[in-house]
Amino acid sequence: MIKVTLLEHTPEPERVVAMSARLCYSPSGAAELREKLPEQKVTDLVKMLVDMGHASTLEHVSFTFGIEGVSRVLTHQLVRHRIASYSQQSQRYVAAHDFAYVTPPSIAAVPEAKERFESLMRSIREAYDAFTALGIPKEDARYALANATETKIVVTMNARSLLHFFNLRCCNRAQWEIREMAYQMLAEAKKAAPLLFRNAGASCVQTGRCPEGKMTCGRFDEMMKLREP
Repeated sequence: MIKVTLLEHTPEPERVVAMSARLCYSPSGAAELREKLPEQKVTDLVKMLVDMGHASTLEHVSFTFGIEGVSRVLTHQLVRHRIASYSQQSQRYVAAHDFAYVTPPSIAAVPEAKERFESLMRSIREAYDAFTALGIPKEDARYALANATETKIVVTMNARSLLHFFNLRCCNRAQWEIREMAYQMLAEAKKAAPLLFRNAGASCVQTGRCPEGKMTCGRFDEMMKLREP
């Protein structure tokens, strides 16, 4: 089961974003602006920046997530988001005896498929155990492991990168596992910075239009219900 925890984030992220934007047009210094900007001004500036897509100042705040219960299939997709930092549990140093694994819902829903999948995972475990018992190093025995093998990863992104990540991975056309993780990350980010992530999510939710053309999921009206006023 996927578990996402927001471990750390920039203190007062929305105030930092507002201060950064205001600095461009103010003779005051950053520290002074950070302390003296009225709360309503912070709210107004952040809403304006997000609505207009002026996202450069969002790069000044970052969010660090601890993620567990995901597969190597997911993390191979995740690291394609290059403006981010990653620290993943190593299969070279961490033994994978009796490894946990992720079963796709489509396989779990078909008894015969589920049985074959679980049998395959048992065979892989047995092979891994046999290799290591023969003195094969873990870094080589891991070559037998499945993409379904469960892993853990720490991810840090700035707010601009997160918005782009949500655009792509909250989309109904995203792969099911990374989409589920993205929605959990979004829920955590919204708790920390509700204005920054007010209409974050799939591109249609953020912009009010679907960019997928003929590849649309066909659920535009349903997705629009997620938009906040």
